[in-house]
Amino acid sequence: MHLLPKKIPWFTIAITSIFILSLTLRFWGLGRFNTLVFDEVYYAKYAVNYLNGREVFDAHPPLGKYLIALGIWLYQLFSQFFPIASQNANDLTGQVLPAVSYRWMNALVGSCIPLVVSGIAYQLSDRRSYAIIAGFLMAIEGIFLVESRYALINIYLVFFGLLAQWLVLQSTQLSSPKKELFLLGSGICFGASVSVKWNGLGFWLGVVGIYSIVRSIKLITSNLSLGNHFKSIESENPNINLSLFPRFANLKLSQILLNWVCVPTVIYWLVWIPHLQFNPTETFRSLHQQILSYHQTGVGTGSDVHPYCSRWYTWPLMLRSISYFYERSTHSEPNSIIPPLPRYLSEGIYDVHLLGNPILWWLSSAAILIFVCQFIEKILESISSKYGSLNLTKDDFIIVYLMMNYAANFLPWIFVRRCTFLYLYMSALVFAILALAWIIDRWWNSDRPQSKIFTISTISIVFLALIFWLPIYLGLPLSPAQFQIRMLLPSWV
Repeated sequence: MHLLPKKIPWFTIAITSIFILSLTLRFWGLGRFNTLVFDEVYYAKYAVNYLNGREVFDAHPPLGKYLIALGIWLYQLFSQFFPIASQNANDLTGQVLPAVSYRWMNALVGSCIPLVVSGIAYQLSDRRSYAIIAGFLMAIEGIFLVESRYALINIYLVFFGLLAQWLVLQSTQLSSPKKELFLLGSGICFGASVSVKWNGLGFWLGVVGIYSIVRSIKLITSNLSLGNHFKSIESENPNINLSLFPRFANLKLSQILLNWVCVPTVIYWLVWIPHLQFNPTETFRSLHQQILSYHQTGVGTGSDVHPYCSRWYTWPLMLRSISYFYERSTHSEPNSIIPPLPRYLSEGIYDVHLLGNPILWWLSSAAILIFVCQFIEKILESISSKYGSLNLTKDDFIIVYLMMNYAANFLPWIFVRRCTFLYLYMSALVFAILALAWIIDRWWNSDRPQSKIFTISTISIVFLALIFWLPIYLGLPLSPAQFQIRMLLPSWV
């Protein structure tokens, strides 16, 4: 079903518009606060230390800090040849730098994430409408917007993990030698994701889980009698297409071991080489023992450790947000860290909250719940059917793919007892948003007129929510009353 005439490249226009929107939201006022925000006090300093060849110890692998350092280096390089407008510099990193210099790389990478999500949606479904909806929802998600505007590292973990998955999906539709090239790229990106933080392994686990399911189906159907049995099911119902799942099953075990085990391992080891050169007293093994010990015993749990700790089961409902920056201001008390207060405010609050777009967040959690219910219903139907088998359609593959990746990035946190934070849900949130986008796309492509009304209404409400909460994503000035009305739950403050 074509939404608009073919002659106009509407898909290209839509994706380009999403990218421009992402860039605008992430780069607008990027140097607004002339200070270090939240964990910039660690990561921006570590990046400067790498540039200056000084020793660094962090509880995470070094790739994220390398990329921030690369951004600083490129900023300094281009500023020698081209005048780059920025706000006043600060020396809080140990070197005099404008805030934009250690933030712009995050903003650029964060702007690309909606494009990768659109690519994954399209590879899963071959539906342009699904790709557009998924990309747009990712562009206006608050937690990704905030994380993209500061020198933090979660955005790199998600970018490399998603890019790896897109490369995997793309490889299943290619023949050699392009297939091997894309699989190699996926292995490099899997390794890069884990080289930012260990929980980047969730993206790898999701794909391996899907591959394991698909291989199991292939082994079952390889039996002659079962194979004929499944073929009879397909012939009776044209909507059933079991060949969709073996897209992954066509990957050879040798390809998996090489590209998803050996390559990520080598990439992870290579990433540590510069760090070890700057820390000659340490070894690869000793560093990992220190990091593991830190995560096991060096961080406690509960509000006594950090006021914004939150347990994993609170994340889907976003019960606890994080204040990244908070400053009160009046006209009589100028502050060099924040911009002057607008004339229409006698007292103002500059706040940056790590808060997702609440409407989008809660709807995406509901979408995952709907997927789980649909899958359970599918299993129950298969048990009661006359064939007693699981009939798999293209839609089922999408549901299984998203649920598996959501679970792989979310459920392992059940076993973590240390203090955890809302931003650890970012990897799982992507697949919840993809699930919501799939449901919205089904509404849009439905023959019922009211379904299109649901689509337009839902997307409009989510966009209005972005506008309403935008001041606390971008750190725009608010009156105390305006700020308070945006804190819907007492636990958000």
